[in-house]
Amino acid sequence: MQVLWSGHDRAQWDAWHRTAAAALQQDWAYGEAMQSGGVRCLRARVLLEGRTLAIAQFIGVRVALLVSTGLCSRGPVFLEPLDGPARAEIYRALKRSVPLPWPRALFFTPDDALEAVAGVERLHRVMTGYATVLINLEQPLEALRAAMHPKWRNRLAAAERAGLAVHRVGAKPAQYRWLLEREEAQRKGRGYLALPTGFVESYQALKPAGADAVLTLRIDVGREPAAAMMFLIHGEAASYHIGWTGDKGRELDAHNLLLWQAITLLKHKGVRRLDLGGVNTASGAGIARFKIGSGGAVVQFAGTYF
Repeated sequence: MQVLWSGHDRAQWDAWHRTAAAALQQDWAYGEAMQSGGVRCLRARVLLEGRTLAIAQFIGVRVALLVSTGLCSRGPVFLEPLDGPARAEIYRALKRSVPLPWPRALFFTPDDALEAVAGVERLHRVMTGYATVLINLEQPLEALRAAMHPKWRNRLAAAERAGLAVHRVGAKPAQYRWLLEREEAQRKGRGYLALPTGFVESYQALKPAGADAVLTLRIDVGREPAAAMMFLIHGEAASYHIGWTGDKGRELDAHNLLLWQAITLLKHKGVRRLDLGGVNTASGAGIARFKIGSGGAVVQFAGTYF
């Protein structure tokens, strides 16, 4: 088994990532955007007899100016079906060969549900996994709508009857920056962490020319925005990034309509998997109910391994 840490072809990486409908954190542009923010990005390709079995992108930082660490979040991306022993060998090969100075530590958060993770038996789990909601967009729209919780579907129908118009926001940063600023103020008020505000602009700029990278939808009441949502597109998958709503938007269930329109548009673009992001029923019960009610599958990830 061979691990290559340099000489990667960007177009080929993107093709592998797209075919796997892999997570945002393993997208090439994500790594470049994080690197522009001051952290190190490492990429590996694992081969066996000339076949690429897996790709893995790591974000590296130094802890206390002493320990070099690398985090492979929602990866590695396995490119063919592999059993537990084969996956375990890939984890070992990555840990042995990573070009980080000693002392070093390499961490993995596999893109696998806790009950399905394989190959980590000889690794140490240092953190439990978070939960998210994944929507399989390969289903017909009728099936997606039928899977919603009845109350969620009723709110969607009410928003549709209210005649709310959904507008697609332009892809230029100046056209969506207002949403980032409002969400940042909302985030600071609630005290939760997120990617830096400038990440979206960097991510979009670092995607290949002509690639759809950002989908932003808005509902207005009168001349003022009432609610908006932004999604990041990465190959044949997409991730909910941020959402904002004002009092009028909440009153009109605008977010139900925005998410449904996003599902429809992303499906038509060929996106196969939509990740709604973490759900925490303890600290964010309302948001968790909204995401779960949309009808997606709640997935508890396996956790972080060392």
